[in-house]
Amino acid sequence: MFSEISDVEARIVDGELRLRLRLVLDELEGFGGSAVLGWQVLDPQTGAYLREGEHHTLALPDAARFETVRELTIAPAQIPAGAVRVVVSILAGTSWRYQCGDRYLRLDLLNQRHGLKVEIVRISALANEWLPALTRAAGMAFSLPLQTVVRNQSLIRTMVWRDLLGRYRGSFAGIFWSVLNPLLLMATYYFVFGVVLQARFGADTTREGFVLYFLAGMLPWLPFSEALGRAPSVLVEHATFIKKLVFPIDTLPVNLVVSGLVTQGFAILLFLGGLLLFRGAIPVAALWLPLLLVPQVLLTLGSCWLLSALGLLFRDLGQLMGFFLTMWFFLTPICYPEESVPAAARPVLALNPFLHLVRAFRSVLLEGHPPDWPNFAVLCLASVLVFLAGYTVFHKLRGSFADLL
Repeated sequence: MFSEISDVEARIVDGELRLRLRLVLDELEGFGGSAVLGWQVLDPQTGAYLREGEHHTLALPDAARFETVRELTIAPAQIPAGAVRVVVSILAGTSWRYQCGDRYLRLDLLNQRHGLKVEIVRISALANEWLPALTRAAGMAFSLPLQTVVRNQSLIRTMVWRDLLGRYRGSFAGIFWSVLNPLLLMATYYFVFGVVLQARFGADTTREGFVLYFLAGMLPWLPFSEALGRAPSVLVEHATFIKKLVFPIDTLPVNLVVSGLVTQGFAILLFLGGLLLFRGAIPVAALWLPLLLVPQVLLTLGSCWLLSALGLLFRDLGQLMGFFLTMWFFLTPICYPEESVPAAARPVLALNPFLHLVRAFRSVLLEGHPPDWPNFAVLCLASVLVFLAGYTVFHKLRGSFADLL
C-alpha cells in the first residue's frame, strides 16, 4: 500500500483544529479490506513519541486504488500543553506508512490556554526531514546536558556537599577521608610497584621520579574510577527522588563527577607541592591543566550517564564494575612505563582513551611541554562520542526508570 495526502485545509474553530484533506491509497491488495487514518503526537525537538491520537477506520473497496476526502478534528484536550508535533498518516496493519517512507501531514501546534495555534502545516516525508533532524539532534545533544547543569547548579552543589559529608559522617577525620583515601591507595601502589617490584619510568631511575610519574597518572584516574564505580547504583540510591518527586534525575550522575573533581582538586594541590619539594619548581606547561579537564569530564560524565541507566536494567553491573575498573587500570600504563608493554600490544593499547589522558597529564606536569596535539585530538573525539552516547541512552531510557525501581 502507498498513501498520499494532499489538498490540506486547516482552520481553528472555537480553539479546535479542523482539518480537511484528500487521501489516495494505491496497491490495496493484502490489507484485509481496511486501513486506518490516524495521527500521533511527537515531541517537536526530539521526535520522541508522546501520545496516540484518534483512529478512523477506512473501508477499502475491492479495487487497486482508493481516494477519499476526510475531515479530522484535534481538540486541545487531546494533546499535551505547549509545543507539539502532530503526524497524520495511514496505519496499515501494525505499520505507520509515514515510517515506511510515504508522505504524511506534519502539523506543528502550540497548545495554549485559550486554544490551539497552528505554526506549520506541511506535506512531508522522513527522507526530507533527516538533515534538519540530524542538525537539531546534534545541537540538542550538547545543549540539553549543559542546560541541565546550568539550570540545576545550585542543587548540584548542595547534593555534592551532602554526599561528601554523608559518606564520612561520624568518622574521626570526617571529610578529610576524601583526601586520605586516595593517598592511602596511592601509597599502597607505590609500595608494591616502586619499592617491591622496583618499577621505574624512562631515564629517571630514582624513587622520587617514579612517585611523580605514578601520581601524575593517578590524578585523572582517581575521580574517573570513583565516579564509574558508583554510577550503576546511583539511581537505586535515590529511588525516592525518582518515584515520588519532580526531580531532575539527569543531575544524579553529574553529582558523582563533581564529587570526584573535588577530590581531584585536593590531589592536584598536593601533587604541585610535591613538585616544589622534589624538583624545586612547577613547570609553566601546568597552565594547560584546565584544558585537560575538559575531555576528562566529558568522558567521565558520558560513562556515568550510560552506566547509571544500564545499572537499572542489569543490576549485576554494579558488582562487575570493580573487576572492570581494576582490569582497565592495569591495561593503562599508570604504574608501569609504556615501554614495558610488548610491541605487538601497543596498537591495541593506543585504543584506550585514558592512555592519552595520562600521557597529557605527564606531559604538562612533568615534561614541561603541551600535550601531544594528535593524541589529544583522539582523546577529545573519544570523549565527545562517549558523552553524546551516554546522554542519549540515559535520555531515551529515563521514562522507564520509575517502573524499574
